Amino acid sequence: MPGPSCAACPLRAKSCFQAVQGPELALIDQLKQSELDFPAGATLIAEGAEEAPLYTLLAGWAYRSKQLPDGRRQILGVLLPGDFIGLQQRMSERSPHAVRALSGVRVCSFQRDAVRRIQERMPSLAMDLTWIAARGEAAVDDHLLSVGRRTAFERLATTLLLLWLRAEQLELRLPDGSLPLPLTQRHLADLLGLSLVHTNRNMRALVRQGLVVVPADGLLRVPDEAALARAGLVRWPLALPQRPLI
Repeated sequence: MPGPSCAACPLRAKSCFQAVQGPELALIDQLKQSELDFPAGATLIAEGAEEAPLYTLLAGWAYRSKQLPDGRRQILGVLLPGDFIGLQQRMSERSPHAVRALSGVRVCSFQRDAVRRIQERMPSLAMDLTWIAARGEAAVDDHLLSVGRRTAFERLATTLLLLWLRAEQLELRLPDGSLPLPLTQRHLADLLGLSLVHTNRNMRALVRQGLVVVPADGLLRVPDEAALARAGLVRWPLALPQRPLI
């Protein structure tokens, strides 16, 4: 389906996204092809795919991952609404990783040459793409720090805090203040480089210490963000910057 114009995108009304000028918005609208829906578990981009598409995630949760020949999986990052998907694929012949849906998702699909056309025609949007790439690299650095130096307990605390704060920006919480979290403990284990048993043990420790509350399966609440930050050795307060929305 073609979907509404980019000016009518509900994400643009959220304060976490930078304002876009008229000419920029017009170009984004020109490059947009359609809006697509995928069910939970669907593959949006296959690892090693040629001519992989470009998407902006409009709704739902997804993740990037790589897999070894024996089936072991490393989740590289969690994707939330507003994230631009496929920029890395434009820099190589094949997709370096897979992208899969954690929940049902809706994406905005762009023409395959959108990155080149943005760079040629709109320097301000090209800078936005550079910002997105640099921010992604910083996120990889932070994740490498966690996997390499934080304890399992600290890794889990840090990850849940960052997901909680990102979701807060996007107003994804329910009226009771809890967050629907489609990641299973298997997903968290593959994200953090831990065994499922170790992940479960540390999740129970976080709950026991009152750092997180799990009111029901698939729900999360953080009663004290500063306390969870201290548990994860995260500098607090942590300010998430406004970001571009392509």
